[in-house]
Amino acid sequence: MSLRLGDIAPDFTQDSTQGTINFHDWIGDSWAVLFSHPADFTPVCTTELGVVSNLKESEFAKRNVKVIAISVDSVSDHNDWIEDINETQNTKVSYPILGDRDHKVSELYDMLHPGEGDSSPVRSVFIIDPNKKIRATITYPKSTGRNFDEILRVIDSLQLTDNYSVATPANWKDGDDVVILPTIKDPEEIKQKFPKGHTEVKPYLRTTPQPNK
Repeated sequence: MSLRLGDIAPDFTQDSTQGTINFHDWIGDSWAVLFSHPADFTPVCTTELGVVSNLKESEFAKRNVKVIAISVDSVSDHNDWIEDINETQNTKVSYPILGDRDHKVSELYDMLHPGEGDSSPVRSVFIIDPNKKIRATITYPKSTGRNFDEILRVIDSLQLTDNYSVATPANWKDGDDVVILPTIKDPEEIKQKFPKGHTEVKPYLRTTPQPNK
């Protein structure tokens, strides 16, 4: 059965470039991004791992997000590949890459899509919250490198909307106006929850400055 939003992310124990990972224990009280790669020593994957490495401390850590990659190659291959990533992407990879030669994790997370011509995973992304729930999934074809700015944007939206009675509109970015949930109808409640004021475009479409800015 396919994993759905709100499901508990399947737990697993697997070797990685940073030793054995017990996934739920590794997540702890953090958010997590698990992202898969078709193979080591491939061009698009090399750029992706480099980008994530450069964002790890500057962007992911400040959002309390841990990152972990997976490829069906061996941990030994991963370690050799990291040397190439560090050299070509001007970085130093400091997050774990899971080895998955037995396809245990790839199959657990349904990363092996039929019709792809081999047994390597597509570019899947799982955003997981501290309660170990899957909050968002994004899947790219093997030929398309991921936009990690978009992944960060989704995390910003999830963390904001978890704590305030708002949703984020199309193309929203951190700092932009948000929309008040349609379920909030009482004017006094709106004033209390949104002291910065709001604009009513339609009774169901009300915008307000981002509450936590």
